[in-house]
Amino acid sequence: MNLRLSVVLARAAWLSVAVLVLCGPVRAAEKLIALCGAYPPEMEALKKGFGATAGNGFERTVVRGVEFWRGSYAGKQVVIFRTGMSLVNASYQLQLALDHFPITHVLFAGVAGGVDPSLHVGDVVIPERWAYHGEAAYLNDDGKGGFNKPDYFTVRYKNFGMIFPEEVGAIRPDGVEQEHVPAFPVDPGLLETARKIVPALPAIRKGGRAVQVLVGGTGVAGTVFLDNAAYREWIYAVWKARCVDMESTALAQVAYANGKPILIVRGLSDLAGGQAGPNPISSNESPVSDIAVQVLRKIVEAL
Repeated sequence: MNLRLSVVLARAAWLSVAVLVLCGPVRAAEKLIALCGAYPPEMEALKKGFGATAGNGFERTVVRGVEFWRGSYAGKQVVIFRTGMSLVNASYQLQLALDHFPITHVLFAGVAGGVDPSLHVGDVVIPERWAYHGEAAYLNDDGKGGFNKPDYFTVRYKNFGMIFPEEVGAIRPDGVEQEHVPAFPVDPGLLETARKIVPALPAIRKGGRAVQVLVGGTGVAGTVFLDNAAYREWIYAVWKARCVDMESTALAQVAYANGKPILIVRGLSDLAGGQAGPNPISSNESPVSDIAVQVLRKIVEAL
């Protein structure tokens, strides 16, 4: 062996030792299923439902202030984390997770407001697509019973007063130009798994009635906590939405942009303004989060 080769090998060996000392053993690349919730009641339900504790073999790490619990459930490697509330937090924190972990699927469980008038508090919806209700142009009244519309703007949906909904522009993982996307789809395979597990779910009750678990239809999300009956009726008229929340469409868009399969399970904690009197979310967010996680757990087991 010549001197130059000896020096190169010695340096390589030294660097390997340095990496082990500074970073710890290199962990084999694992395929991880992301299990997400947006805020404390949802996270408490997820961690309890999937046994995410250090004593149960889960490992806690923090990346840029976001806490991740990595472990296994039903023979699958999972990582559980909080996306944060609202569209921007959900987008940023899901992208952060995708950039730092070998995530193959994104699954979410949490609460939402019910929009479909046939649904009740406690029911669970698993939409097949997600749209934004707040991407819009806010237009001036023209004084003639209409509105002044900018030349660029095309009316695609029925307005709510001055609010004219618009489709968001998004880039596909293999694209370079933005395209108008009316709604972001969830993964067909995950949706089919959800359909298969519903008949085998144990009986779930909330408020003295049997909980419905419905797969399909549309969900919508925006930057507001919706508690207004008239706006709720408009959302149902425009999108035939089953539920409304503050994160799901952003999560679906990030998954779409990264080419990752996603499925979102939402239990109805309130009726988004359709109820009589004050909104009941405070008394429902924890028990309904538990219901949503119970459904999600069966989906993960069936994967």
